[in-house]
Amino acid sequence: MPRRRLVFSILVVLALIAVVAGLVGCAKEKKDIVETAIADGRFETLVAAVTAADLVDTLKGAGPYTVFAPTDDAFAKLPAGTVDSLLNNIPALKDILLYHVVSGKVMAEDVVKLTSATTVLGEAVTISVVGNTVKVNNATVIITDIECSNGVIHVIDTVLLPP
Repeated sequence: MPRRRLVFSILVVLALIAVVAGLVGCAKEKKDIVETAIADGRFETLVAAVTAADLVDTLKGAGPYTVFAPTDDAFAKLPAGTVDSLLNNIPALKDILLYHVVSGKVMAEDVVKLTSATTVLGEAVTISVVGNTVKVNNATVIITDIECSNGVIHVIDTVLLPP
């Protein structure tokens, strides 16, 4: 009987080691911003735009970056033909996309302390907090702190347009 207990104890310890090793492995395998956006499924238009503007390698880079990512629904709110027009005007598309990115990893707890942030485009976005609602310009942040290997994504409900 004692031998069974010993074998059982060893198996339990080995199982715990495997679980811990698996959890550590998951943390190391966090996806970058582009991979995270693709896997999420709500950012097909954003991913297509980033690809067309040749910004995939940038957003897969070391960063860290904070991306205020508009959903497909946010792009659908733009006037008809806007997305197609932008896909044919790569410099304008690139400016719009870079206006959604801030250098550094700015988590939600830090975003709410800001009144503005300078984007990679070099233009500032305004940040306001009313109650539990955080706004970036006229966009509402609807999901925060999607952590990636090279930064963080905050999901917004409206496409930001540079001044």
